[in-house]
Amino acid sequence: MTTADVLAIFRTVLETEDIAASDDFFDLGGDSLLATRVLSALARAGGAELTMEDFLMAPTPELLAARAAGAAGAVVS
Repeated sequence: MTTADVLAIFRTVLETEDIAASDDFFDLGGDSLLATRVLSALARAGGAELTMEDFLMAPTPELLAARAAGAAGAVVS
């Protein structure tokens, strides 16, 4: 999952193209309900199963992409 992928998801969910990689989702008007849509889209697109806590700790496209990349490569036992 790249930053560009996460940016595309943010833009779709927030219905705006005016988002940069370092923009905070919640500062852009996002809320917890919209965040669940982002998390669901990330799981469908890249297989990364992130939690709301992950999202709160990494609310920008660049930070969330890094978390998603780590989560997708993690081995779950």
